[in-house]
Amino acid sequence: MTDKTILEKIKAIVTPYVQRKEGLEDFSDSTDFISDLKINSANLVDVILDVEDEFNIEIDNTSMEGMLTAGDAKRIILTKLEN
Repeated sequence: MTDKTILEKIKAIVTPYVQRKEGLEDFSDSTDFISDLKINSANLVDVILDVEDEFNIEIDNTSMEGMLTAGDAKRIILTKLEN
């Protein structure tokens, strides 16, 4: 699975939770879920659950706390898929 494919899937996952739609226009590794997309903390949990379902992985609490940007999410997903 390519980096681009993973980013596209992450974008599709977060889109329903985004409060600031302009943040999706230049979605990239550096897109911050909270400051750029205005996803609230309750919805971040939903994003994590959706990521787990989409990629068939389990994200532990430590990884969850480090998932602040699309790039963080992609890195965690890739690591989990390799294991």
